[in-house]
Amino acid sequence: MLSIYRNMFKVPDLRAKILFTLAMFGVYRLGATIPVPGIDLDAVRLFQTQQQAGGIYGLLNLFSGGALEQFSVFALGIIPYITASIIMQLLTVVIPRLQTLQEEGESGRKVITQWTRYMTVILALIQSTGFTFLFHSGRFTNGIDLIPNYTPGRVVLIVLTMTAGTAMVMWLGELITQRGVGNGMSLIIFVAILSQFPFIFGQVWSQTGAAGLFGRFGVITAVFLFMIVAIIFVDQGQRRIPIQFAKRVRGRRVLGGQSTYIPLKVNTAGVIPVIFATSVLLIPTLIITAIPSDAAWLQTIFRWIDDNLGAGQRGVSWWYIAILFGLIVFFTYFYTAIQFDPEQQAEMIQRQGGFIPGVRPGRQTAKHLSFILNRITLPGSIFLGTIAILPAIAGAIWNIQISFSGVSILIVVGVALETMKQIESQLTMRNYEGILS
Repeated sequence: MLSIYRNMFKVPDLRAKILFTLAMFGVYRLGATIPVPGIDLDAVRLFQTQQQAGGIYGLLNLFSGGALEQFSVFALGIIPYITASIIMQLLTVVIPRLQTLQEEGESGRKVITQWTRYMTVILALIQSTGFTFLFHSGRFTNGIDLIPNYTPGRVVLIVLTMTAGTAMVMWLGELITQRGVGNGMSLIIFVAILSQFPFIFGQVWSQTGAAGLFGRFGVITAVFLFMIVAIIFVDQGQRRIPIQFAKRVRGRRVLGGQSTYIPLKVNTAGVIPVIFATSVLLIPTLIITAIPSDAAWLQTIFRWIDDNLGAGQRGVSWWYIAILFGLIVFFTYFYTAIQFDPEQQAEMIQRQGGFIPGVRPGRQTAKHLSFILNRITLPGSIFLGTIAILPAIAGAIWNIQISFSGVSILIVVGVALETMKQIESQLTMRNYEGILS
């Protein structure tokens, strides 16, 4: 195993990509510790000592890598970009112009990416305004006012700083994708969540007690390790659809005749449905936080959302568990349908002179692929949903806050596997043994 990691740094261009990615991680973590100007640092320190693991705030803080509790420049993290990406992907399905752009290839995707950036900045402006009001009113901070001098000039300064921080996080993610290893946005979330694990397990230990090593804490740790193994096992699972190519004679040469297969993964969508479902659960809160109002009806709605959709201070809500599970199943089917088009795949197979044994080319092949895809997507989506809600169920039964959740584990393990596969492909191209081999 050590020789494999040594091989990673033997290839000059791969070594440069890995070191660049690590350097970007350092920049991101540095930005997560720099507070925005105009806040009361003593009040922030007081709030950190009273901070709870649960609630919508806890989930947002987890995705920002602890930047939100410090009210830092990167407090919003990558959430605005994820929300903008979800909106653009949904609009691509219903707006013909966006669908045409996506089918144009690289040039069309560049236009969609640019629009996603603009929408990210707009959402960051809205969310930073809402959070500024919440941190002043004390709704998220146990009644502590983090911005005592709440003037229009100071609010504009804080909002612009947080929006600029979100734009920089987005830029760092794109730089990692272009010049580093793996998907930049996913890796930023990976680093943010991973940085909070020591704090999270410390909180679980404090809630279960010192004797919890052989009790609840031991059970939670065992479930955590089991989930990691299960995620890796299912991620490698695939259904291989055999493809046979007919023989063709061109001059004196005989082409084709070989057989291959289409590997359909059980979890085709990866961790994207989990990220999407979590972001959708956060949208109602973010909308309400963007409306600075003390109206009684708005306060009632916010309390219901915080208690039932955000795993509030009373413990994890069964509403949260049920809605999260349903959203993950929905987004798994939705994203799989975007990633794999049976009709397009059947047309490409027919164009290349191939066929599935026992299935007619064309429409019958498309129906066959769609049938198999739906069958393997169902257990894949149920698995994703189950893994995501397991810690939440334990928290609901024992009435404790477990803020790492299955969502964070799925994201961390899934992103790590995808990144390792990319490194493995780079090593295999240069005749080195891969990490997962």
